[in-house]
Amino acid sequence: MQDNKKKVFISDWELKRMAASGRKPVLPENAIVSPLSSDWLDYGGEGPRAGGGKEPGLRAQVADIGRRLHALGFVPATDGNISARLCGGTVLITPSGASKGGLSPDAVSKIDMAGNLVSGKTPSSEYLLHLCIYNARPDVAAVVHAHPPVATGLASAGVALDKPLTSEMVIGLGRVPLAAYATPGTDEVAGSIAGLVRDHNAILLANHGVVTYGPDLETAFQRMETVEQAAKITLVAESLGGGRLIPPDKVKKLEEIRRRLGF
Repeated sequence: MQDNKKKVFISDWELKRMAASGRKPVLPENAIVSPLSSDWLDYGGEGPRAGGGKEPGLRAQVADIGRRLHALGFVPATDGNISARLCGGTVLITPSGASKGGLSPDAVSKIDMAGNLVSGKTPSSEYLLHLCIYNARPDVAAVVHAHPPVATGLASAGVALDKPLTSEMVIGLGRVPLAAYATPGTDEVAGSIAGLVRDHNAILLANHGVVTYGPDLETAFQRMETVEQAAKITLVAESLGGGRLIPPDKVKKLEEIRRRLGF
């Protein structure tokens, strides 16, 4: 017998609203869900866990993302930091003063949600930045902070990535705001992004770098790549006299696509 029940699309944004109200996300049988919405169901009552949540695998992923960021020139020397949320109120995070280009899984530190060291060496001095995002966004399970050169250059010039120059920028990133300057490694950084975290998946940090985040490490990493690509496009467009922006009515259509995809 044919099922005549009308299908209902449930976005990641709607599930986040359920979680924020204290309700456990439960989808009806006739729901059509995005990949991010499927992740929400997998998280259940335990909260999000990056990439499935098994600690050995996550440690390996953190190390792998570090190597990839280093190869791109986004985290020279000991710059940058990476974290992944585990179930049970703990977070894996890169240690302080370590090169991300040669980090081993065993070298990744673990802290609790109060910033106390659970295991490993002293965590990155930017741990407050990561915890701020996790506390504000229950859907986020991974955070990447890096210094991609073009995006960091724009952030140092006071330029946000908030212009609709390409459809990919609108759909994949949305607007990337610029947070006010804050001293690295202090609670000033968390304070500077506090009002921006809920409505964005990437933030430029004035005179500092970029932070991106998502439901897993791969998504957080790819958003960092996309920010740098958007920065390059913006720089070229501005050098040629300023980009021709996508018309507002077309931007609305792209934003609707973004919502349907659960981005």
